[in-house]
Amino acid sequence: MSTAPAPQARGNGPPEPLARQLSALGVWLLVINGIIGAGIFGLPAEAARLAGGFSPWVFVICAALMLPVMLCFAELASRFDGTGGPVRYAGAAFGPYAGFMAGWAFYVARLTAFSANAALLVGTIGHFWPAADEPRVRLLLLALLCSGLTGVTCAGTRNAIGSLGVLTILKLLPLVGLVAYGCLAMPAQLLEAVTVSPPAGTSLGTVVLLVFYAYVGFESGLVPAGEARDPRRDMPRALLRAIAVVAVLYFGLQSVSLAVLPDLAAAKRPLVEAGAALLGPAGAIVMMAGLVASVGGNLSGALFSTPRITYALALEGALPAWFSTVSRRFGTPVVSIAVFGAAAFALAAAGSFVWLAGLSVLARVLIYAGCIAALPRLRRQGGEHPAVIRLPGGLAIPGLAIAICLGLLTQVKPFDYLATGAMLGVGSVLYLVATRRRP
Repeated sequence: MSTAPAPQARGNGPPEPLARQLSALGVWLLVINGIIGAGIFGLPAEAARLAGGFSPWVFVICAALMLPVMLCFAELASRFDGTGGPVRYAGAAFGPYAGFMAGWAFYVARLTAFSANAALLVGTIGHFWPAADEPRVRLLLLALLCSGLTGVTCAGTRNAIGSLGVLTILKLLPLVGLVAYGCLAMPAQLLEAVTVSPPAGTSLGTVVLLVFYAYVGFESGLVPAGEARDPRRDMPRALLRAIAVVAVLYFGLQSVSLAVLPDLAAAKRPLVEAGAALLGPAGAIVMMAGLVASVGGNLSGALFSTPRITYALALEGALPAWFSTVSRRFGTPVVSIAVFGAAAFALAAAGSFVWLAGLSVLARVLIYAGCIAALPRLRRQGGEHPAVIRLPGGLAIPGLAIAICLGLLTQVKPFDYLATGAMLGVGSVLYLVATRRRP
């Protein structure tokens, strides 16, 4: 391990030594795996409980709500070609402290989600192999999982994206297959199961808040812009293509699940049970394999993108410089990757992270709101690159996106605000210590 040769400037932000090896397909893989994780395998039951036959349309509504947010991020992504994503956007508009806090919130949210998903994946293995639930075996499996993914990610961008591509295929095939088979085998039941209006007494705000979070995570694909071959073009396109694919897929999955499981609201593993209802035990095994691949892809994408946050913050001088160490052999920020992998293992081994779920999603919405608020200010700064995308309608789309974020924030529990405030307070202390030591 060694620091790479003198880096080259990237046009915005500090110089970076990371090579541009990330293709347009690689960017899309990161975005799609950031969105589709373990949640969709359990979410259909709760959505059905809250909205019944109208629940497939809730997925469409949430995609429509997410679209203005993604459009704002598409314009933001077209303005930057350096690593950092939200760190760059907030920092360029509001200063280094805002950039640090955006990066800190993002890092903690992704680290918590990674740890929870790692624990879930090992728990899924325990469903087939009971010995995996024993404490020592569980720790060993978590260590193998975290160290294995860390090693693959450290070993180079191409290796990491290659493995991510395989996991994405293994993830999407069972999901797409379930939708396709369900539509062909029982079209009449599908039409009966899906309704065009919510049941009486439905709290639409509650179910929208729940389903909305099946669409978060796209921002992780924007972080490694410093390694993308053409980030100003590829990242906006990846966002829009991903939301289209995910919206259609989620609508189909919810519709088929309703059609094949009359008591979907009571299902413990809804998509696995839907697979079993359609294809018997083989269908359950295929969907369980899809769950493992889905969580694996989500973990792999998070381990690729999130350490680039500490790398970018170290370049800015907001974290110790060793976080920005890049391997001369592999061209990856190996220290940041290794620290993330070790922290994720420690959190996953500690137990359940259910109590942090609200903190994670609240942090994401705050990040979205902060980055969207940065957009008008960035427009006024001038000196735009020719490739910059300008959304039509002036402030109409950013204003709508901010209104959506504020509406979601009204649905969050008070405890989550307290926990998030504590998290931001810890970040502020770290920033103060780091900047005071800086020359």
